[in-house]
Amino acid sequence: MLFPTTLVGSFPQPDWLIDRDQLGKRFPPRLRAKELWRVPEPWLAQAQDDATLLAIRAQEDLGLDIITDGEIRRESYSNRFATALEGVDIDNPGEGLDRSGHPIKLPRIAGKVRRKHPVQVEDVKFLKRHTKKQIKITVPGPFTMSEQAQNVYYQTGEEAALDYAVAVNEEIRDLFAAGADIVQIDEPWMQARPEKARQYGLKALNRALEGVRGTTAVHICFGYAAVIHQKPSGYSFLPEFAGCSCHQVSIEAAQPKLDCAVLATLDQKQIMVGCLDLDDPAVESPQVVVERIKRALPFVAKERVILAPDCGMKYLPRKIAEGKLRSMVEAARILRHESGGN
Repeated sequence: MLFPTTLVGSFPQPDWLIDRDQLGKRFPPRLRAKELWRVPEPWLAQAQDDATLLAIRAQEDLGLDIITDGEIRRESYSNRFATALEGVDIDNPGEGLDRSGHPIKLPRIAGKVRRKHPVQVEDVKFLKRHTKKQIKITVPGPFTMSEQAQNVYYQTGEEAALDYAVAVNEEIRDLFAAGADIVQIDEPWMQARPEKARQYGLKALNRALEGVRGTTAVHICFGYAAVIHQKPSGYSFLPEFAGCSCHQVSIEAAQPKLDCAVLATLDQKQIMVGCLDLDDPAVESPQVVVERIKRALPFVAKERVILAPDCGMKYLPRKIAEGKLRSMVEAARILRHESGGN
């Protein structure tokens, strides 16, 4: 299929499940933030399953081609996996700065980082049981997790990132074995810390993908639109992904009005072109989305283009998110028709 559509990862969680007001007033948590859940612990897992099923059905009803679990069970895109690893002390947290320079409590790396057990395998199995469409699951990247923790154990950040990479690699292998069609690694801190990313971030990412069989993607962004309102028109780290063994690269293009010429450097990758501006509460028309995609087409063959929002839709009101996704799906239909594709 030409111009398939998908989420980057997250879909808005219901108000009855999570305190969305509190969620929107803080930066994405690095530690666990169990106080955000409205449902008490004995019933929380069942409530998360129910909300995940609603997110799956919503994506199907909207006509998306590749379905995610909406990251409904997560307080942030990264903390659920990152805090489940051995060697990571969450009871005695460290301190640091988030990517915007604000103080934040962080997991503290107090020992060798290892994966103790599968973290998201049951999420994939649940997703597989409840849709017949292609499915995608997301995991935080090794470089990003190492930057989101205070390291008091390893001699260097590279050592930490490479052990995180081993843990991610083990998880990815299990996710594909459980039935995932696509596994996406989220690496936004490669944009935030491009010098370190060039030194060893890409090395860690390729280690996370080593020996993996299955379609893999990497998402890199400037941060959630709910947090970062002004974004540059160019990435500090993007052409470097030509040296990554992933199959797909997911980028923001709508809100930052990205100069899409840079995408020509990724001519061996499929590109998830961010075509929904998540900082604008207005629902774009399908034609606006079509024009955003057409800005990329001189540099990316149509067969390699995937339509997606700029980033996760976690912080948007559900009605706005659904309206934007509906326009994206219609834009894909228009683009297919104009291209004479299926």
